Amino acid sequence: MEYETPERARELGGLRLVLTVGVPAPWGEAAKALCHARNITYTPVAQLAGEPNDALHAWTGVRNAPVAVWEDEPPRVGWLETLMLVERIGTGPSLLPTDSSLRAECIGIAHEICGEWGFGWCRRLMILGRMFDGMLDADTSALPSGAARMLADYRVQRAEVERAPQRVADILNMLSTRLQAQRAGGSDYFVGDALTAADLYWAAFSNMVDPLPEADNPMPEQIRGLYADIFGPAADAVDPLLIAHRDLVFRRHLALPLKF
Repeated sequence: MEYETPERARELGGLRLVLTVGVPAPWGEAAKALCHARNITYTPVAQLAGEPNDALHAWTGVRNAPVAVWEDEPPRVGWLETLMLVERIGTGPSLLPTDSSLRAECIGIAHEICGEWGFGWCRRLMILGRMFDGMLDADTSALPSGAARMLADYRVQRAEVERAPQRVADILNMLSTRLQAQRAGGSDYFVGDALTAADLYWAAFSNMVDPLPEADNPMPEQIRGLYADIFGPAADAVDPLLIAHRDLVFRRHLALPLKF
């Protein structure tokens, strides 16, 4: 994928999507999947993992990815505001049900996957807890700047790291139970009988417990190892049905291999 710099991208029109270069970061992959499903073209903009990203911060007010910037409108940083933007500017079938009850279910499931203290949040805590185990109780002023920034940005604290595996397990069990009930009712999807944002979010985030094969997801080996290192109660909750659902969504609605 060819990226624009933040300096250049801020002068362009249309949708600019800030993404982490070289890594299938789940929030970024989810944003890309939403755009694909809603037939939206975008300009990829580079965010460099672990770097200050000062030019990005000067433009958008944040140093992380993803960020969606549409025309002259304010940057969208959160997953829900990005989803609502994609719904507004895209074409084709909506990713949110029109029925309010089903819509609430869809957004609720999506929040459990990618919202604060959701699946992705807690899986990231598990990963960073492994990476920085010896630093969790250290004075951050004594740490390398990159490590200190990550620990602060993602609020990596020992108590939350220790709670994270059970929270991941609870969410995976909920998703599995939901899919089983939907399959029993004749649907292949999390909500209703058609593709919604909930399915796309799970497809993107599922790589954090069972990465797609190398041919489909040529991620750096270090990242693959971290994603595949699932442990504790979370490991026991990875139902093959969830992975089969991920594969179905990619086969029917998305494109492989991933490009980042």
